[in-house]
Amino acid sequence: MPWTERQQVLLQAMGLRVWGAPGDVAAAPRPAAEPAAEPAAAASTGPASPAPPLAGTAPAPPRPPAAPRAAAPAREPAPARPAAAAPAAVPVTTPPRSDLATLGWPALREAVAGCRACGLCDSRTQTVFGVGHEQAHWMIVGEAPGENEDREGEPFVGAAGQLLDRMLAALRLSRAAEGAPERSVYIANTLKCRPPRNRNPGLQEMAQCEPFLVRQIELLQPRLILAMGRFAVQALLRSDEPIGRLRGRVHHYQGVPLVVTYHPAYLLRSPLDKAKAWADLCLAADTVEGVAS
Repeated sequence: MPWTERQQVLLQAMGLRVWGAPGDVAAAPRPAAEPAAEPAAAASTGPASPAPPLAGTAPAPPRPPAAPRAAAPAREPAPARPAAAAPAAVPVTTPPRSDLATLGWPALREAVAGCRACGLCDSRTQTVFGVGHEQAHWMIVGEAPGENEDREGEPFVGAAGQLLDRMLAALRLSRAAEGAPERSVYIANTLKCRPPRNRNPGLQEMAQCEPFLVRQIELLQPRLILAMGRFAVQALLRSDEPIGRLRGRVHHYQGVPLVVTYHPAYLLRSPLDKAKAWADLCLAADTVEGVAS
């Protein structure tokens, strides 16, 4: 069967001789090969293996080895970013403990007003020193000033202060600066400046303010200390125990009887614990009477 013209062209393109029935079929001119389409995606980036030579053709001369690609110049390491400088420590201007021990009420108040021992001095409106009779038998220690205290310069104002005043009035006690010492209280806070946004006091802040509170207790020489709230308890008793485990019994601070109770702000949120707070006040009153007798 004779080869068709198309078959002859394909055979000749493959390098094969075409044999016809009567004789050889004349070799047709070899058409130019069409460019092969590029694959959609190369399976490998390495060089492809050479195809084996077709039958009847001379092997192609070896291809010269590809020149090695020049190595990319090493990139210089990016310079290390300098570490952020630590904020400069606020210079402590609080008088040393030995100096505070010689201060009376007016000088101590001035020392508190001018204190810049920690960062709270930058955000306060004013310091909150304390209020009440300077010879009172009772001393109430709170936690830290809030927004109202920062504005008024007096501890326990606002709703929490109003609740405290009602609790004291039930025992015929007053925060007034004048009157009988046995019917008076002196109120101070663990911190003298308000933490921003009423956050919890920091340990360093409490440590910086502690000498002021210690000197207030030394000047007052109370017959009883009523510690209100967790941070007041931590500052005076050095205890992380919950208030619920510490209340109901008498502790001592530097020989002074101390009773633990809830903070009035907490009682406003948890009114069911007001009965417990009243029991704490009664325990404190009995303790003061026992000391007096």
